[in-house]
Amino acid sequence: MLSANEPPAPHAIGAPGYSQTLPCEEESAVRARQLVNAALSTWGLCHLVDAGILIISELVANAVRHSGRDFLRVIVVRSEGDRVRLAVSDKSRSKPIPQRPDGDMETGRGLLIIGAVAHEWGVDYRSWGKVVWVDLLAQGEEHGPHQDALHTAEGNHQSND
Repeated sequence: MLSANEPPAPHAIGAPGYSQTLPCEEESAVRARQLVNAALSTWGLCHLVDAGILIISELVANAVRHSGRDFLRVIVVRSEGDRVRLAVSDKSRSKPIPQRPDGDMETGRGLLIIGAVAHEWGVDYRSWGKVVWVDLLAQGEEHGPHQDALHTAEGNHQSND
């Protein structure tokens, strides 16, 4: 039996993947990082763990900071070809917008960091909210094609599926 403070266990979701619903609070980033680490390690993709942990931390932080909801869902999927998709869904339909923070600002760099590390990222809007997703390549590129993303806010791909 789970205690009141324990989130439910992760669930396999078909094509190799896992998801877990977590409270929409800062402490959930720890559990999200554990889930990403476990999935990537299980799939023999240990070289993606550091990037995956960084990305999922930023996605969870954004959901906590901007969604105003009670729960979020963390998703890790080994998708077609050589891609791994990390995603966070929440019930907010607010659009994630990359910021151009001043040098003294302590926040606002998350999507720029994601753009620099990821192969590709985007947002899928649903009737109930949104899914912000990030693809990493299991093989090949050491880092994303948007290396200038730390200097520009481009590289965001969106769909309305």
